[in-house]
Amino acid sequence: MSIYGCINVTKILFTGIDITLKIFILTLMFSIPLGILVAILRNSKCKIISNIIKLYILIIRGTPIMLQIIFVYFSPYYLLGITYDRFVAIIVAFVLNYVAYFSEIFRSGINSIPKGQMEAAYTLGFNKIQTFLIIILPQVIKIILPSMSNEVISLLKSTSLAQIIGVTEMFALAQKQASYNFSVIPLCIAGVYYLILVFVVSILFNKLEKKLEYYE
Repeated sequence: MSIYGCINVTKILFTGIDITLKIFILTLMFSIPLGILVAILRNSKCKIISNIIKLYILIIRGTPIMLQIIFVYFSPYYLLGITYDRFVAIIVAFVLNYVAYFSEIFRSGINSIPKGQMEAAYTLGFNKIQTFLIIILPQVIKIILPSMSNEVISLLKSTSLAQIIGVTEMFALAQKQASYNFSVIPLCIAGVYYLILVFVVSILFNKLEKKLEYYE
């Protein structure tokens, strides 16, 4: 490819970053709070609720995300004759997947906090919600940051799977440009874009970790 061709491909792939980031951000917006909720339900003393959550996590962690994406998009059509937007389907599939993984990370963090802290908070007049949000959650976030950063970076790279059901994000554009130009350079450019995005996410996590150092 010529220099002009590389510049042109770089511009084309940049337009696909918009969809990639939308998938990434929307998935995080929904899956993190839902992951906390599922982690709490997983620790529920009610066996029915706890077992349902266990089954959900087992199914999600035990099946490929590609299969989950296909199931989420096509099953409503085959079961109910309903079709819906591909972008919505990919968000639903990613949220269902990452809620399961995030919930286990949050659960391990919650279980690592000494129960004495909760009892002390109750003695000071905090209710359960206040205790969790003000005392427990900040410590949990500090503990789980390394694991969360790995999953978030994995999510960023996994957005390329959106093309399975025809959602055109950055990597899908790179593949089209590679076929059109008979060159792997578009794929390499896409790799550079992913590397930059991962670098930015890593910096954000490092800054967050430094802000939470006062819990040490």
